[in-house]
Amino acid sequence: MAVFFSYMDVTDSSFVVAVFFIAFNPLFWNLVARWEHRTRSLTRIFHSPYTACYFLGAIILLLNFLRTHCFAEAMKSQPKLEALDSLPGYYSGAGLMAIGIIFVVSSFLALGFVGTFLGDYFGILMEAKVTCFPFSVLDNPMYWGSTTIYLGWSIMHASPAGIILTAITALCYTIAMLYEGPFTEEIYHQKATKSK
Repeated sequence: MAVFFSYMDVTDSSFVVAVFFIAFNPLFWNLVARWEHRTRSLTRIFHSPYTACYFLGAIILLLNFLRTHCFAEAMKSQPKLEALDSLPGYYSGAGLMAIGIIFVVSSFLALGFVGTFLGDYFGILMEAKVTCFPFSVLDNPMYWGSTTIYLGWSIMHASPAGIILTAITALCYTIAMLYEGPFTEEIYHQKATKSK
């Protein structure tokens, strides 16, 4: 492990910025979504929960593009690990990216834009819990798919810094899931209680 860490500089500014956006993004969308659920402020500003949700979704997408850019810059600024810098490493990384993309895209198709971008916090609830693929094989497939994409991308680029950033991503997503899961369950529990 010490050899692995010798290939990276955690004080490099691009690495620090990448860590910041990896941690900031899920914190931001969870705080804003909870604030919206409590106050309906965005809904009032936009005169529609759908428009408000689309607005937050657009902000989240922009933040994710920024995070991905910072992730790429951090990988570029750090040395490569020779053991991964090979054709099998490249194809292994590409395979992981393909799996991650399948999970992310199929999650989006199953949930739609509003379901993906926290529509339930805006009071836009789905009729029932989504149980089709990929939700039938994995809880939180959007988060795990995204993490798998970053891992594959890091391996393709033989980047120890990328692998560490992927681990940080997984940690932040795990915390987000612990934060989101019970809250979302409560929203749907309230819906079920009201409909009785």
